[in-house]
Amino acid sequence: MAKVEIVAERCKSCGYCVKFCPKNVLAIGTKVNSKGYEVVESVNADSCVGCCICARMCPDGAIEVYK
Repeated sequence: MAKVEIVAERCKSCGYCVKFCPKNVLAIGTKVNSKGYEVVESVNADSCVGCCICARMCPDGAIEVYK
């Protein structure tokens, strides 16, 4: 099983990771970072297969995937 971690201060809530995740692991959350963006969060962590598509799609390098 894999684990997705979001670096909150880098996230700008663009939604690319949410859109391209094949297992619907991520969603735009309600927590706001210091820049005023709602940070993406893992909502279906048990479904993560560690494909790293979310991390590759993130333009800000805000996602780390651990297998």
